[in-house]
Amino acid sequence: MSRVGRSPIAVPSNVTVTLSGPMVNVRGPQGTLERTIPEPITIAQEGDMLVVSRPDDERRNRALHGLSRSLVANMVSGVTDGFTKELEIVGVGYRATARGSAAIELALGFSHPVVVDAPEGITFEVPVPTRIVVKGIDKEKVGQVAADIRKLRKPEPYKGKGVRYAGERVMRKAGKAAK
Repeated sequence: MSRVGRSPIAVPSNVTVTLSGPMVNVRGPQGTLERTIPEPITIAQEGDMLVVSRPDDERRNRALHGLSRSLVANMVSGVTDGFTKELEIVGVGYRATARGSAAIELALGFSHPVVVDAPEGITFEVPVPTRIVVKGIDKEKVGQVAADIRKLRKPEPYKGKGVRYAGERVMRKAGKAAK
């Protein structure tokens, strides 16, 4: 059995899980998330725990077992605590400006400012001009929005300028050697 898929998911008292066939609906203090679980995988609620099981040891079912358990666990943790991703901006003149919590304006060395609108369920915070915090209850969406912002100007290897995840180490290259 999958070590990830085998462990049950603890459901806090302030979270409601509704199971209807392959649909899983999780409602908590932060909001509501809904997902369809692939067909051979089943989810059962036993008290305050969710148990994910698979019908047999077929290769596809083994692969989906741990994945489904992780997705549902992320839904439960998202509606209770939410998820955040922090991005750092490095470079002279590179900065972010908040336009409410639904959009940010980035100066990334282009001839024009880049405006990024937040999709539904995502909010932005700019505590300082060189740091962006992406928040939301859906882990996939938070990670994708952070990756899209990073993709606008990836950190380059010579000076390290660009947008990077907080704590990310950029491998630096030596420049040209002077004669």
